[in-house]
Amino acid sequence: MDHQKERIKNGCQKILEGINSMSLANLDDQQVHSLVMMREIARGVVDDRDRKVTRSDVITALRYSIEKMVCSSRDIIQILSRMSFEGLDDQRMHLVTRMKEIAHGVIDKQPRVAIARPNLLAEEVGFVDEGMQDSPVVESAKISNGDALIDGAQSMTNEDEMLDVEHVLRFENEIDEIQESLLPCFEQFLMWPPNDCVTIEWVQDVMVILEQASQKMLPSEFCHVVPTLLVDKLTDAACSILCKEPNCVEINCEGEDSRVIVVGDIHGQFHDLMFLFKHEGVPSENQIYVFNGNYVDKGAWGIEVFLVLLAWKVLMPHRVFLLRGNHESRYCTARYGFKKEVWAKYGDQGDDVYNKFLECFKELPLASVIANCVYTTHGGLFRSIHAAPSQRPKRNKTHRVDLGSLAELFEVKRSCIDCPYEGPNILLSDVLWSRPSNRYGLRDNTGHKLGLWWGPDCTEEFLKNHSLKLIIRSHDEPDSRAGKDDDLGNMLRGYSIDHDGESGKLCTLFSAPDYPQFGKRRCNNKGAYAVLKFPDFASPSFHSFKGTERPMVDPYVDFGANNIDSSKLDSSQSASTSTLSASERFYPEGMRPEFDFGALGIYNAPCWSVELPDGSGGTQVVEVPRASLVEGLPLPPNIQEPHKAAYEYLFELVAGLKHMIVTRETENRARVSALRSRARKRKGQG
Repeated sequence: MDHQKERIKNGCQKILEGINSMSLANLDDQQVHSLVMMREIARGVVDDRDRKVTRSDVITALRYSIEKMVCSSRDIIQILSRMSFEGLDDQRMHLVTRMKEIAHGVIDKQPRVAIARPNLLAEEVGFVDEGMQDSPVVESAKISNGDALIDGAQSMTNEDEMLDVEHVLRFENEIDEIQESLLPCFEQFLMWPPNDCVTIEWVQDVMVILEQASQKMLPSEFCHVVPTLLVDKLTDAACSILCKEPNCVEINCEGEDSRVIVVGDIHGQFHDLMFLFKHEGVPSENQIYVFNGNYVDKGAWGIEVFLVLLAWKVLMPHRVFLLRGNHESRYCTARYGFKKEVWAKYGDQGDDVYNKFLECFKELPLASVIANCVYTTHGGLFRSIHAAPSQRPKRNKTHRVDLGSLAELFEVKRSCIDCPYEGPNILLSDVLWSRPSNRYGLRDNTGHKLGLWWGPDCTEEFLKNHSLKLIIRSHDEPDSRAGKDDDLGNMLRGYSIDHDGESGKLCTLFSAPDYPQFGKRRCNNKGAYAVLKFPDFASPSFHSFKGTERPMVDPYVDFGANNIDSSKLDSSQSASTSTLSASERFYPEGMRPEFDFGALGIYNAPCWSVELPDGSGGTQVVEVPRASLVEGLPLPPNIQEPHKAAYEYLFELVAGLKHMIVTRETENRARVSALRSRARKRKGQG
């Protein structure tokens, strides 16, 4: 028995060596899959792996082979383009030309002529396998001492060895099923564009393929769609741009048709981001996007969100601005799900990919100034470093905290992946973690250790000191404001006007509707974004939107992030939705019914406030007036509570709506009549 097992293992070793030395020919996809499957099975026998070869193993091997082949082909083209061919005879010149044709053929996915020995599986090169030393294409056409040589490996023709292959193939009874399912998954993987040239067509392909993959593929298959090579290339390209941007980027808006769209927290809700692009349009010369951070964590598709935004940043660096949020850190991503998302989608390569994202997070700017009048950031205002203590004050001890300036913000070292609790770089913590309050003054957030609380007086001072008119910040999800005495908006419409002073306003913006997208508790909130237009960029219109339909496949999400000790995390967790009443969770600010329909199991009943267009593209909440006469009342005495009170409420609301419609119609007719009367008078005077 041991002899037979050793014989099989030796045969598989020869199979592995033989396939690894091959230059494959114009095989169709199924033949290539079969050959790679054979090699992976042989590798499993040689390595004494107990498990069967899976579809994932074969897809990974195929993907890696193609990546390596294409990268090597590009290297060859670059090398040949820099070479001097003086003194080469016709034969050598012909071979060099053929090498370039083969390399271009690999990149263009076109069939090409083989340079291989006759007794291999075929005679024309269609693939070059990963086992061919360091450079797959170079192995087929080498340059050595100025000579172009033709190289191929010995074929594997021993009959006993082939019998060993058949033995192993019979042993693996899942091969046919795997081969049948390989092609549809394999066809959709993304590759980095040739010559590092990112085009709008490539970015659009990225969005389409990622959206389709999110609907059809499991998280463990994601690495086959977006290989690590692409992640490395895209993050490197984006970092080379981001690292040159200052902490506070200045966004100049020129042209009467220019506009800026400001987006708040996304939190891995990829499909809502796609809805936003489809509804408002993608970035363009006349349309700038500013994202206020928190791209990852708590949602299932943080990787997709961040990769798409990086792709747009690389394509249009002066039309897409990505600011950093408090969740773009090792601290938060390790606790709120993004790190586990990366592991789920990249497996053994997860640590490398995760660290690549962390390096990119460190390069993100912290704030922006739009058209010299609008300041945007994730958290908010910050202290003056000149008045900041070297150490955090002890409990129950206070110290003076002065408001910081934009000049000081430019000096912050943003390369820290986690926010410090103290020291000269504490401004990084402030700008990412601070929150507004209706209480005057600037003070440490001692309860949550990071960031500040600041009041309306600080907003007014900051705006006046820098000749600004508006602050748009994010960071506050709907449940973070529940149960607070600050009387700030509860964010269920996706935005809130928190301070309104002489110099301008402070707004909070949250762009993840139905948050969090996956989990046991949801806020049933709307998301929102702000549109700033020429000529008055400081008077935005806010657009609320509902969550989009979710994919049918169960995506990865870290449910444990909702149950972490709040004293160690983002202060948003300190006010859990478990502390909210049903009516507080399900109704936007100012739109809660007076009657508690929760007693009847109804949590989306109509209320006395309605959301109507404001005439500038946004919305406003209008109170329904009371009607003096209510049809249907009084009710019959046999109707019992709580149904009696519910009927009375609904009858009164219907009467109020009818009264409002009749009043508006009367006012409109009177307005039209007055306009006509004035027109007739002007005509008579003329």
